[in-house]
Amino acid sequence: MVKPTFAYLRVSTSKQDADKQKHGIVNYAKSRNLQPLTFVEDCASGTKHWTKRELGNLLKRLEPGSTVLFSEISRIARGTLQTLEFLKAASEKEITVHIAKQNMIIDNSMNSKIITTTLSLAAEIEREFISTRTKEALAKLKKDGVKLGRPVGSKSINKKLQENHNEVVGYLDKKISKTAIAKIFNVSRGTLDNYINSQIL
Repeated sequence: MVKPTFAYLRVSTSKQDADKQKHGIVNYAKSRNLQPLTFVEDCASGTKHWTKRELGNLLKRLEPGSTVLFSEISRIARGTLQTLEFLKAASEKEITVHIAKQNMIIDNSMNSKIITTTLSLAAEIEREFISTRTKEALAKLKKDGVKLGRPVGSKSINKKLQENHNEVVGYLDKKISKTAIAKIFNVSRGTLDNYINSQIL
């Protein structure tokens, strides 16, 4: 019996985004004979842990030998470490993962183990690099006499974070502390928490 193929879509409110993902997935599935497809749509943010999104529910339901297809690797999670967690969990359940854009197949093969090990090492190196760069940036600001934290009476905090939304998400993915992120953008920890809760989670 042929096991099913599930195509996971992590979509925004944009229909164009969903259509773009579907187009890439359908073309890839046809080339690999991964038919028929069952689409699973998820509107949750990529910063939310994969186990708390529809992706986590999907993995729980899948039987060994099933296949999950993504349009690109960033649709699993925005953070490399979370992505690796999912790939490991899928491998332990004997689920094959296909990633269309990167033309990757992650299963129990030795080649797949090499890929995931390399990604894991790269993630650790990148996290250390970001942490070091953040500390150096904060030290320079302090040396230059810049007062870290939220300016008294500031009215444009949310706008500032919105303008740097991708950077905020990137720092969160790299496990940089919220206190450090707040200092980088010269806002209070409370303001950052409110922004994360309302705009990211």
